[in-house]
Amino acid sequence: MNSFLRRSFCVASGLCSALTFTLQAGERPNIVFIIADDIGWDDIGCYGNPVVKTPNIDRLAREGLKFTNAFLTASSCSPSRCSIISGKYPHSTGAAELHTPLPASEIPFPLLLKESGYYTAQAGKWHFGPEVHRAFDLYTDENGYQNGNSGSELWIPFLKERPTDKPFFFWFASHDAHRPWGADKFHITHDPADIRIPPWFADTPETRQDMASYYNEIARFDDFVGKVRAELERQGVLDKSIIIVMSDNGSPFPRCKTRVYDSGMKTPLVVFWPDGITEKGAVTESLVSAVDIAPTILKLAGVEVPEGYQGKSFIPILDDPSAAIRSMVFAEHNWHDYEAHERMVRTSDFLYVRNARPHLTNGGPADSKGSPTQHALNRVRDRGELTPAQADIFIAPRPREELYDVKKDPLQLVNIASLPEYRDMLVAMRNVLDDWQSGTGDTTPDDLTPDWYDRETGKALDIERKRGTMPGK
Repeated sequence: MNSFLRRSFCVASGLCSALTFTLQAGERPNIVFIIADDIGWDDIGCYGNPVVKTPNIDRLAREGLKFTNAFLTASSCSPSRCSIISGKYPHSTGAAELHTPLPASEIPFPLLLKESGYYTAQAGKWHFGPEVHRAFDLYTDENGYQNGNSGSELWIPFLKERPTDKPFFFWFASHDAHRPWGADKFHITHDPADIRIPPWFADTPETRQDMASYYNEIARFDDFVGKVRAELERQGVLDKSIIIVMSDNGSPFPRCKTRVYDSGMKTPLVVFWPDGITEKGAVTESLVSAVDIAPTILKLAGVEVPEGYQGKSFIPILDDPSAAIRSMVFAEHNWHDYEAHERMVRTSDFLYVRNARPHLTNGGPADSKGSPTQHALNRVRDRGELTPAQADIFIAPRPREELYDVKKDPLQLVNIASLPEYRDMLVAMRNVLDDWQSGTGDTTPDDLTPDWYDRETGKALDIERKRGTMPGK
């Protein structure tokens, strides 16, 4: 274990007091956190996708550490990002639903870095609300998708303009790969004929083109990741810097974004740290959650973690990829264009889902509803030719409980909750979820926020938009 990790463990175990544990600026790592928008976990080359072109992220993985069981707490943009930055589950942040701001009562971890002497800056997509401004010395507060821009155009200028007498933390947030597409004229393009079609899509020319455009956005995101690495190297600080790359939720396609299956909730997570990861190119199967990001970064920077944070530091995994910090992860699906209340618990072997609104369809967000991929599925449905995997997004009522053996069924296509041989596992997972909901103050309000968009077309409803009661205390 390197000396910096030893010091971090010292803080974590309470063996060093806050007064005696001080790090010189030169010893504290620079940290660049890069988050994609709507990129699925397996839509990166190093995660097994043979078509998408992501050479820069792939290189970071070869020279760093790749996580294959990293999970988000919500497959929904702002709840996911607010959860990451606050170290809490969405229903515990006060920002459980899409487009709800993080309250001033929550403590964004970059604020603690800033108060400890770090220079902190954010560039690209915001989606936190105004109370998080105080966490950054410099920020863009940019949420729109203007002219198909990536949202990454200021990453390098911000790096060049930073003060050189402080360690730094950058939160770089791309708009790629959020709809509408804007990268089809990017210098890397993908051939629709090469695309692998998931079993829950219809294999049609428009679906293939839709996915090729999505891959083009991923390639543009990857290109900016490469530019960040090159700039750090040009400045001579790459070896003393940590680069973390992940996504905020699943891809903007049917059965992906907003869903609690792996297709929605699993995220790519690559950590590159030349000075701190000794086993270059290692792969860890250890379970980690998005709420673990904040305590990990704080401890790496030698900053005390607030008592209210709900995550766990995964520093032990950086030192030993076989280490385990948790046996299960939890996630939730709340309002994102449509009324919803799902909870899930995932272990290395099983996925359990509880749905408090089983009478409703679970078809994904409005932007996905208007996609060519969705339109192709609608035509297959209208012909009565849907496969069971394709039919999932149209089903209502849905099961109140779902259980999947992810070792035998990695795509989570066969619900085994009703099988007698899995009864004991079903009860155990049910009890685990009960304990988590009780322990974190989760609730199931009767008056959840209703639909604001049409469930068939994704078009805005002509209604007065009112929010209901958000889950959580």
